[in-house]
Amino acid sequence: MGRGKIEVKRIENNTSRQVTFLKRRAGLMKKTHELSVLCDAQIGLIVFSNKGKLTEYCTPPLRLLINSIFSFSSIIYIFFNF
Repeated sequence: MGRGKIEVKRIENNTSRQVTFLKRRAGLMKKTHELSVLCDAQIGLIVFSNKGKLTEYCTPPLRLLINSIFSFSSIIYIFFNF
């Protein structure tokens, strides 16, 4: 039997919010890595915490991925206008 759905809303308690962010960020990084390995995909993930701390995961290196993104004009439109 699976877990019930949780209501997605802002966590008001600062400590709980920070703990949840750290756990979910770790899970997101793990899933990103798994997807890149399993599917041989080029993936870039950039996460900023509410305190402005940057976390990134990228295959290939971020600079190469950004250059690839800018080589597709249709993707640029989607990227900046979603």
